[in-house]
Amino acid sequence: MARVCQVTGKTPIGGNYVSHSNIKTKRRFLPNLQTKRFFLAEENKWVTLKLSADGIRTINKRGLYNVVKELRAQGQHI
Repeated sequence: MARVCQVTGKTPIGGNYVSHSNIKTKRRFLPNLQTKRFFLAEENKWVTLKLSADGIRTINKRGLYNVVKELRAQGQHI
């Protein structure tokens, strides 16, 4: 699955288009994903992550190094 936030784990979810006459057809709600490069000062290298806007806020709050350390502990290659 390509459309997954690496930090928060957000994925597409399903829902319905609802017309004026209340006819429902299937649709997908995609997460707001951004490909973003961060400089990891502790390792002196650039890291590219695919993040949702919420994931970017998480990195701003907790710090890049702490988030990358947790992702590596989960087994993700970064």
